[in-house]
Amino acid sequence: MNVKIKKIFFNHSFIFFLFCNIFSLVFFKIDISIISPLICLLLILVIGVSHGSLDHIKGKKLLKTFNLNNISIFYFTYLLLAISITIFWILFPSTALIIFLIVASYHFGKEDTQFLVNENTYANQLLFLFKGSLIILAPLLFHFDETISIFKLLLIKNETFYSSLAFIENNKLLNIGIIISTLSSIFLFMKNFELKKFTIFLDYFSIIILNYYFTPLIAFTIYFCFLHSIRHSISLMIELDQNNLKNGLLIFFKKALPLTILTAIFCLIGMYFLNKNYGFDSSILKLIFIGLASLTFPHILLEYLIEKNEK
Repeated sequence: MNVKIKKIFFNHSFIFFLFCNIFSLVFFKIDISIISPLICLLLILVIGVSHGSLDHIKGKKLLKTFNLNNISIFYFTYLLLAISITIFWILFPSTALIIFLIVASYHFGKEDTQFLVNENTYANQLLFLFKGSLIILAPLLFHFDETISIFKLLLIKNETFYSSLAFIENNKLLNIGIIISTLSSIFLFMKNFELKKFTIFLDYFSIIILNYYFTPLIAFTIYFCFLHSIRHSISLMIELDQNNLKNGLLIFFKKALPLTILTAIFCLIGMYFLNKNYGFDSSILKLIFIGLASLTFPHILLEYLIEKNEK
């Protein structure tokens, strides 16, 4: 099974790499502003969020380990965590953003790479963190001012926070961060080498290309939807039907639809209230990143508890 997953993900990474190159060449000659924040939001809602929309099934599995059968306990806890993260962000935006960026770096690095790694050591966990940090560091390196503008829209008003970022940029510390992330990818690639590990570098160069040519929001949306989310969704499809990926896709679609629709409804409600106090594009950016943070933490916690229980 692991061999099959590696082959599928290698092909996916290769197609995504070609897509990034072609897409970049096409839009290099076109006004990129036609890709609005609204389009990014819709893509994240339809493709991005759906990769976590089977969490309720994993929740049922987790509840059984505690001899609990009431799925409403899972929904209540999951929703409570998401709301708590949102409240924490509103109260302590700078701290919440820093924690979110660290957790997201680890999550992206692990989810995109763990199928290639057999050992679940602390060293590998650290390498996942460094590898995934490329998602955070690349937009700061290529589009520093635009990335800072997004941070300011996310309720970050701490001048010390921005002074620290300016210090990092002025002293070329971002370059050092990129080098560390690159070295982590090289180390993961060389450890127990096999050809399918070229997936790591296909993903690496895809992320660099996206962030070089596109704005931080567009680059993140393309990565999150078409690399990270689709890869995770494929693994879920294989779990649902190991022998027939097409049938797994149909089952996944049916099971993922309810929570995807529910998330979209909450998104529209949030958009309604945000739009009363902020501009349309500003409301969308808040909804995307703060909303993703509120969903990411319970999603990662669930994955951790399932993984720990299986061990």
